Amino acid sequence: MISPAHMRLMAAYNEWQNRSLYDAAATLSDAERREGRGAFFGSIHGSLNHVLWGDRMWLSRFTPSEAPDAGIKESASLFEDWDILRAERDKTDAHILAWADAMTGAEIEGGLTWFSGAANREITLPRWVLITHFFNHQTHHRGQVHAMLTAAGAKPDDTDIPFMPNLDAVLNRG
Repeated sequence: MISPAHMRLMAAYNEWQNRSLYDAAATLSDAERREGRGAFFGSIHGSLNHVLWGDRMWLSRFTPSEAPDAGIKESASLFEDWDILRAERDKTDAHILAWADAMTGAEIEGGLTWFSGAANREITLPRWVLITHFFNHQTHHRGQVHAMLTAAGAKPDDTDIPFMPNLDAVLNRG
């Protein structure tokens, strides 16, 4: 089981790491960000789009917000323009932080039923399992982006939670 404090920590970590990756990616040209690099979603740009798509898809299940119009197959091309992609990432990270700040233990313990397009069926699971997946999915694909950025010569920040710049403030909230 996870707690509201864990959600706040992971939401803050998510925002920090996204900012780091987007800052590092901004040092590359648009062509370098779009270059096929053998990742599941092809490129840095495609992978960042997919993470944003996944976040918005899950947020539409967790909160009153809209799901992306595109399906998973189109998730790598959610936003073609780099500046728009980055601005939408920032808006979504703010949404994730606000959602995590508002969550209670009772809400985390409840269940969630949704229709999975990937499995083509309705699924019900404990909300805490799905929240864990939500944050784990981000970390998985950010690791891929980090590797692509490093190979391209860009330098993202450290990824270790104990070195998160605002860790003390996050731990003392709530």
